Amino acid sequence: MYRTLRSTVIAAALTPGAWFAPQAFAQTSGDQLGTVHFPTSCSAEAQKLFDRAMLYQHSFWYRASQRTFEDVLKADPECGIAYWGIALSLLWNPHSVPPAKNLAQGAEALARGKSVGTRTQRERDYLDALAMMYADYEKVDHRTRLLAYAKAMEQLALRYPDDDEAQIHYALALNTSASPSDKTYANQLKGAALLEPIFQRQPNHPGVAHYLIHLYDYPAIAAKGLDAARRYAKIAPAAAHAQHMPSHIFTRLGLWDDSIASNVESARVAKEDGEAGDQLHAMDYLVYANLQLGQDRKARAVIDEMLTLGGRSESYLAGAYALAASPARYAIERADWKAAAALEVRPSPLPYAQAITHFARALGAARLGDPQAAQADIAKLEALRDKLREAKDLYWSEQVDIQVKIASAWALYAEGRFDDALTAMSAAADAEDSTEKHPVTPGTPKPARELYGVMLLERAKPAEALAAFEATLRKEPNRLGAYVGAAIAAVKAGDMAKARQYYAKVIAIADGADDSRTEIEEARAFLAKNP
Repeated sequence: MYRTLRSTVIAAALTPGAWFAPQAFAQTSGDQLGTVHFPTSCSAEAQKLFDRAMLYQHSFWYRASQRTFEDVLKADPECGIAYWGIALSLLWNPHSVPPAKNLAQGAEALARGKSVGTRTQRERDYLDALAMMYADYEKVDHRTRLLAYAKAMEQLALRYPDDDEAQIHYALALNTSASPSDKTYANQLKGAALLEPIFQRQPNHPGVAHYLIHLYDYPAIAAKGLDAARRYAKIAPAAAHAQHMPSHIFTRLGLWDDSIASNVESARVAKEDGEAGDQLHAMDYLVYANLQLGQDRKARAVIDEMLTLGGRSESYLAGAYALAASPARYAIERADWKAAAALEVRPSPLPYAQAITHFARALGAARLGDPQAAQADIAKLEALRDKLREAKDLYWSEQVDIQVKIASAWALYAEGRFDDALTAMSAAADAEDSTEKHPVTPGTPKPARELYGVMLLERAKPAEALAAFEATLRKEPNRLGAYVGAAIAAVKAGDMAKARQYYAKVIAIADGADDSRTEIEEARAFLAKNP
């Protein structure tokens, strides 16, 4: 088998596109992707192609980057560092776990690179550092290998302090290896400190702008990423991911119109390039933002289009997650519990994609007063959580466990065990607040803390509910549901000043909402009576 794989890698490395389905990608001019120079010891033609491949790579355009690295080898078969590029491309999005077949192919590419050899120690060091992501991948879990790679990149960055690319890749590794429970954001701020001076020197570098957005994509520090967000789309207008990434910061800051504009353009570019995964990813963020504006018809139209793009995107994290998440969030954000309970679970090799539908179904059933039906989907969630634990996927197993906690709390509520339900829902909200959302999603279908506020309101605890909604808004600004909940809670708590404040926010955010959003008219009526 080793010999077969090795032969496949060697042949594929010299055959453009051999590791991807024969699907065309746009031959975009370099000035539409930014500016990158990664010095190599390869021929002049190979160097030119290598820099182009890095333009694609830094905007997470992996099919294009891999194919272009393969073109490097056609120009210079002795360019060993090109195999590093192929192996890097095969990891796909560094914020997720690569498929097993990609790991096998990437490991073989690195072996081929070492066999061909490099002309400089620096190039050998890049190959050696990336090898840590592939070492014993059959036996060692992704998180362990990711931490080893981050350490290797730290050493590389220290060894070559004047090599901007080394600093850039180290900053990205700091982000992807950061603990989701570290609320000091030590890794992220360290990575940003490396990149900010490079951004001054290289203002058109797509990777620097891109990774700064990822490094700042957290509630407490999101505002620091606004400059990079505003600039990245202009640096690489031809890259769908570059058009989308600013919306990570826009979402964190509740800038819904900006997020919509960003993702409309991203989806357009991705569609033109035949990149269904990128298109679906942008559309999920688009659905989220439209729902925050109360523009449900627009959100529904996006979902209807998304459902025509399934198929080949089901095995990709961004595509599979979007196809599951958008219908779930559409039902849950609008409190359409009948639709939530009836959602169809799409087949997917990704347990966390299936989990989000089971979560929506369980929550919908519980809110309809059917705890038995809710428990059936909760059992499915528990099985998916355990499967992820067995695979040592600590992040997603924790996220699915939080879904179990939320759904179980509402099942208790449906059984009339109200005190137990409140205790369980409070614990679920604490668990969700202790971690971070994955970059693949603009957010959960509805934050646990916001759902806790809803439960508190229903149990006639308006002061506690108001505190829960306000806590949600501190973490996730300008969420329409949280402002509506806060306004209602404030009225019931007798705090008319806050009620006016929050109802005014509802109008400011969703003045153009669909007529079906009755809460907007209720806000207008309240403000008319209580100027």
